[in-house]
Amino acid sequence: MSLQYLTLPVTAFQQNCSLVWCDASREAAVIDPGGELPRLLAAVHEHDLTLKAIWLTHAHIDHAGGTGELARSQGLPIIGPHPGDQFWIDGLPQQSQMFGFPPAESFTPTRWLADGDTVSIGHETLQVRHCPGHTPGHVVFHSVAAKRCFVGDVLFAGSIGRTDFPGGDHATLIASITGRLWPMGDDTVFIPGHGPESSFGRERRSNPYVRDDR
Repeated sequence: MSLQYLTLPVTAFQQNCSLVWCDASREAAVIDPGGELPRLLAAVHEHDLTLKAIWLTHAHIDHAGGTGELARSQGLPIIGPHPGDQFWIDGLPQQSQMFGFPPAESFTPTRWLADGDTVSIGHETLQVRHCPGHTPGHVVFHSVAAKRCFVGDVLFAGSIGRTDFPGGDHATLIASITGRLWPMGDDTVFIPGHGPESSFGRERRSNPYVRDDR
């Protein structure tokens, strides 16, 4: 496939920051730069990539903590999440203090995302689906061609995202997973915000929270 990606677990929360790029153009985007920016930029250099954008699934500190600094230092647009996460973005400085992270900057996204939008990097285009429940403004990025989906904290291998944070809702999250992720196909591999990759088919068979026969 011409869409390539590298997963870099960052911060004490081991959040899966993903570097995604078009193999033909070597243009890249970073999904959820929660922190450890020197490590991230070293990977960009190591793979001979040109970083073009930041894409955010949602605005919790471990996913968005490094966004403001990275956008400012590298001159990058911030794409996403959905406007439902504005209050989480506004609260990033407080989130960083609360969870013992380096100081985080609030920011205004260059472009908010909505369900049905697309994002592009080089010759690659990914579909955007709004999947609220973990946060109100959570989005996922789906490459139909590569059969890959970057799902943030919506779904994990064997589990689902927490819904006890402000703006979270369990029933909404389940509806997002079954109504918006499952139609992408059982053979689609997803890259979660934490932990190992899995496929939607595997989770439909075995995930106790969302399996078909629960």
